[in-house]
Amino acid sequence: MSGHSKFANIKHKKEKNDAAKGKIFTRIGREIAVAVKEGGPDPNNNSKLKDIVAKAKANNMPNDTIERSIKKASGEGANVNYEFVSYEGYGPNGIAIIVDALTDNKNRTAANVRNAFTKGNGNVGTQGCVSFMFDKKGQIIIDKEECSMDADDLMMLVLDAGAEDFAEEEDSYEIITEPDAFSSVFEALEAAKIATVSAEVTMIPQTWGTLTDEQDIKSMNKILDLLDEDDDVQEVYHNWDE
Repeated sequence: MSGHSKFANIKHKKEKNDAAKGKIFTRIGREIAVAVKEGGPDPNNNSKLKDIVAKAKANNMPNDTIERSIKKASGEGANVNYEFVSYEGYGPNGIAIIVDALTDNKNRTAANVRNAFTKGNGNVGTQGCVSFMFDKKGQIIIDKEECSMDADDLMMLVLDAGAEDFAEEEDSYEIITEPDAFSSVFEALEAAKIATVSAEVTMIPQTWGTLTDEQDIKSMNKILDLLDEDDDVQEVYHNWDE
């Protein structure tokens, strides 16, 4: 995903109301709970948790909220029954979509995801039907206006920390890493006091699809809106070039 389009989408999302921000925090809290259950409460010994903490910080989740979520998940009697499930399918005109969810009721989640696809004139496919069209990468976006460091110096900083690629867009910088190098690159930026608007291990499309028909665009937005409203859905990846 180009840093510019990703940056525009992030800016739009961050301008949403506090309720939307609360939803993001709830989703990240759920991810933290599952990561703690799987690998323990110490981010230094739990790479998955470390990545989620970086994502939380990039979403302006307060440090005390992050720490509370970790303590709650690791406390006595912590009841974390969420399972990770992933769905793959197609939107209008063959747009590839991947939906990641954390759920305590797989039947409910599957029905809701299928309903979202159906209402948007798409369809859920089999596992693997579109995921081969994406690469799992660490992606960090920086707002140029909030970064005082020279672009060349920033590029050297992240490449030295293990980044795979650095791109300068019109109003942002995009840094791509292998998943294993994501945390070290994020920590290097944090140490240099460089703010990020987005930092996460994500699925980046290898190719992009366009929609020109107005009804197809409405249908695609319907799928995305319904998935966004579903509390079980954590992330939605697609290759629609909006």
